[in-house]
Amino acid sequence: MHLDPDDSRRPARRIQVRDIVSHLGDAVSSGPYEGDERVVTGVSDDSRSVRPGDLYAALPGHRFHGLDFEAEAASHGAAAVLSDRPSHGTLPTVIVDDPRRWVGPLASWIHGHPSHDLQIHGVTGTNGKTSATYLLDAALAANGLVTGMIGGVVVRCPGSSRPAIRTTPEAAVVHRTLAEFRDQDVRAVSLEVSSHAVSLGRVDGVRFRTVAFTNLGPDHLDFHRTMERYFAAKAALFTADRAQDAVINIDDVYGRRLAAATDLPVWTHSTRDAGADVYADSIHCDLHGTAFTAHTPVGHARVRLSLLGPHQVSNALTALTSVAAAGGDVLQAAAGMETLAGVPGRLERVDDGQDVLALVDYMHNTSGQQVLLPFLRSLAGERRLVLVISATGERDPGKRYPLGHTAATYADVVVITDDSPYSDDARVLREALAEGARAADCAHVVIEGDRHRAFEIAVSYARPGDVVVVAGRGCEPRLVTGDTVRPFDDREELRRALQRRRRLWSGG
Repeated sequence: MHLDPDDSRRPARRIQVRDIVSHLGDAVSSGPYEGDERVVTGVSDDSRSVRPGDLYAALPGHRFHGLDFEAEAASHGAAAVLSDRPSHGTLPTVIVDDPRRWVGPLASWIHGHPSHDLQIHGVTGTNGKTSATYLLDAALAANGLVTGMIGGVVVRCPGSSRPAIRTTPEAAVVHRTLAEFRDQDVRAVSLEVSSHAVSLGRVDGVRFRTVAFTNLGPDHLDFHRTMERYFAAKAALFTADRAQDAVINIDDVYGRRLAAATDLPVWTHSTRDAGADVYADSIHCDLHGTAFTAHTPVGHARVRLSLLGPHQVSNALTALTSVAAAGGDVLQAAAGMETLAGVPGRLERVDDGQDVLALVDYMHNTSGQQVLLPFLRSLAGERRLVLVISATGERDPGKRYPLGHTAATYADVVVITDDSPYSDDARVLREALAEGARAADCAHVVIEGDRHRAFEIAVSYARPGDVVVVAGRGCEPRLVTGDTVRPFDDREELRRALQRRRRLWSGG
């Protein structure tokens, strides 16, 4: 069955527009409201996905206002509008000063507060959110719980699945999805929470059992502007009105700051501090997986993950500590994580019988590079590390030069190509990466804008035993240039490039 975020079961009680006005009280800035007896059964902030009975949240945007699409929402059956100004007369409008702020709480209320009936585990941080969420899902399932997951790759529960549109959906979709999970007897949910989601109210109205912090490094500064504002956005999730317990990686400097500042009960984890609530040592990483010993409040467990890389130890500790904070069986959770075969696009192997190790990863910032590239360098040993990198458009331009510089510091060959430039000039993006890569003066640097051709060039440099890594996009399925969207899966395209290489080498 396909999970439609706008197709959850509707609440049994009848909520009318007048009830919404009464519920918001003094927040409503004007009235009265013609049509206030209309029944509201859901919330949507996208006119294209409105279903009959929805309250259409018409929000102000950068280029358009949601009321510009009021007629479309009405044609799909919207019962009323929530906005910061009167509608054009098509629908009754509930007017509040900051409608975005009310979408989450209203959606939660209209759907009967589904997060109060579920064990919600939030995971936030610059890197590791997706892997930690997958590990947490496996850990919770091993505790006998029916699980759901809302993340940057997929939104799923037993029998239902759909690709994710963004790391954290908009608030109306979050609550509607949680309501569907509840109606399908899900008991525990792992939810990725981006800094954008906190700042833009996408998780407002969600009650978390635990909120976990993985780490913080330079990223998304096009949105937050400074690291302090970025940290403040993450820290805003760790409050008593949102969550019951905090789970924090104290190996990270910002994690230590957060642990000291939050008013929540704190559960810590570490790979360095044996005094943490959950601690890992005896760590061993190779091309077959990641092993460590977890020391927990209820005992020790030797854990062997199929996931590659030392960073996965911290991600696994995030999952184990979240289970511990919620009173679950940590040893069962550890066993459950071992069943996870992989995480899409996170050091995911592309294996077609070739004589090189080929991997695809989401590594798209310097903090991720600094964790993963030494490990990849160790896998290559005396052989070569060939790295394909790119920069997404309309993102923080300050990270492009460091991305190129760090890549070339560790790799023998760096191939620079295009990602999704969106409205930016792809050539400018490539040159910024190339400037950093050349300044490192360590690697052979190749620039090829065509991504297909870049993959062919990268594998052409590879000799038996070398390591080839395509970094930056993970399992993202499309490339966007201006208004043009085309499918492109790095894993499949790398596989095709390897197949062509094998045919050429075999003389076929």
